[in-house]
Order: sequence, then C-alpha cells, then structure tokens
Amino acid sequence: MKHYLVTGGSGFIGAALVHRLVRDGHRVRVLDDNSRGHTGRLAGVLDDVEFVQGDIRDPAAVRDAVRGVDGVLHLAAVNGTKHFYEKPEVVLDVGVRGMLNVLDACRADGVGDLVVASSSEAYQTPPTVPTPEEVPLVVPDVLNARYSYGGSKLISELLAINWGRSGFDRVAIFRPHNVYGPDMGWEHVVPEFSRRAVEAIARHPNGAVPFPIQGDGGQTRAFVHIDDAIDGIVTVVDKGEHLGIYHIGNPEEVTIADLARRTVACLGRDAQIVPGPAAPGGTDRRSPDIAKLQALGFAPRIPLSAGLPEVVKWYADRARAELGRMGQAAE
Repeated sequence: MKHYLVTGGSGFIGAALVHRLVRDGHRVRVLDDNSRGHTGRLAGVLDDVEFVQGDIRDPAAVRDAVRGVDGVLHLAAVNGTKHFYEKPEVVLDVGVRGMLNVLDACRADGVGDLVVASSSEAYQTPPTVPTPEEVPLVVPDVLNARYSYGGSKLISELLAINWGRSGFDRVAIFRPHNVYGPDMGWEHVVPEFSRRAVEAIARHPNGAVPFPIQGDGGQTRAFVHIDDAIDGIVTVVDKGEHLGIYHIGNPEEVTIADLARRTVACLGRDAQIVPGPAAPGGTDRRSPDIAKLQALGFAPRIPLSAGLPEVVKWYADRARAELGRMGQAAE
C-alpha cells in the first residue's frame, strides 16, 4: 500500500478517487482550498484521510503537502464551461501555476511518481473520432476564453512530460472525457439539463416539454459514469507507463438532442427540442478511443442508459428543492 497526495481531492472526480484509494487500503492526503469542492464529498472517509486546506497556487502549501508521500495524483483545476468563459485568467492561473508548483515540490522532495489529470479539451476539435491519444493538441483561437481550460491542460501536459524525462520514476497523464455523476456541480451538461428539465416541466405540466438547446442538437459527446472513470484512473495509477497518456472514457456516443430527450424522459415526460445559436468554440463530435487503457485491463461497465436515470434524479431532487425555496421566499 502507498501514501498518495491527491490535489483537488474534494472536487467531484478527486473525492471519488479518494474514496476508492482509501477503500483499497492506501494512505491518502488531500490538498484542496474548497473553492469549488467541499469536504461533504469525503463523508465516510474524512476521518481516514489527512485533509490539508491550501491553494495549489501557493508554492509553500504544495511543498508541505507533497512532503513525505510516495506519489502525487494531481487533479486540482477549475473546471466547468461557465468558468472558462467568465474567469479564464483564474482557470489558467490554477492550471499552469499549480502544475509548476507540483513539479517543483516533487523534485525538491524526491517524490518520483506523478499522475496528472488532463482533459479531452486539450485537443478541442479532434481530426479523428473515436480519437486516439496521439492526435495534435491545439488552441484554435487565443482570443476565445473557452480555450483557457484546454490551453492550461495542454501546457500542463508539456510541463509534466518534459520535466518528467529526468528526476522522476514515472509521470503518467490521463484525459477524462465527459465524466458525469452526482454532486459534480451545476456547470456541466448533465446537471444543467436536469435543472432545466425540472424548470421546464414546472412551467409546462401537460404535453411535450419545450427544451431549448445550443446549436441544432446534432453534436455528439461520449459520457462516462464516475464509477467507470475511477476504475480507469486507478488502472492508470496502478499500471500506467512512464510518459504514458491514457484516455478515460466510454466510447458510446450520444447527440446533445438525444441527451436532452433522455434527461426529460428520466423525469417521465417527452421533450420538444428547440434549437438555438451554437456557443462559440464548441466541438461537433467527441468520443475517445480507449484501446490503450483497455490493454491495461480497463472496460467500462455502465452504459448511459443505466447510469443516467439515477444521476438525473439526484439533480432533479435538488433542483425541485431549490424551486420550492424560491417559491417560499417569493411568498
């Protein structure tokens, strides 16, 4: 068993990873400032981990957190499309400065095992779908704030790989593709669609539910349930090669229009899709080739048809509660 530091360990994916590491018998230290995460996500294991509250941009905090561990699993980042557009400077600051601080701390304290979370956003519009790890990473337009996140991940990969060529026993990178599950925050498509479905159903108690979307709905994504994603990440942690890069995902594609229909159907209604203007910088199609991870023994177990209903219900229950509180406040 090993002693791991998980940066961003109270975030959505980070917390799920912490739960799994503790369950597998590892010692775990968490570094997070809870700016987007919360320790409630660590309920049930909080007493079993060492939680360090600190900013990944603070070199001293990162150095203290790294000291004495066997390996670092670096997940700290500012995710969520809304944040990419609204505070790109923070997205870049956390992504790039955080990566440099982690590398500096590992070098200073002789921690030779580093696993870094990147993102499918790093290659934006892929030239091949399903997409292998070898496709070019690009920032199509530096003036578009959306690419702050993908750019930060591209830079982080460059830093990790090139610093990792010497002074490390292993540096591995994983790129998650549209992970979904309970308690990931509202700034993602499945939670957002769930909330909008609840609001639309409340406004339209009968008949098909009008459901506006960005674009014509023909864009596709491939969603991976959080439980499958953690299986994939643990596979990289356990078996990933030095300077290896691995996709974490499920290649099952779904159109955005169909995702909207499925979301509304999970709540017992039919959706009438209403196309709208597409967001600038969006990608028409994205699905990962996971052959490299499969070669290490990974296989996704939860298709969207099995995972989506429970997740939509989780968000719908909370969206209804919010609507109820707003109604009470209005009275």
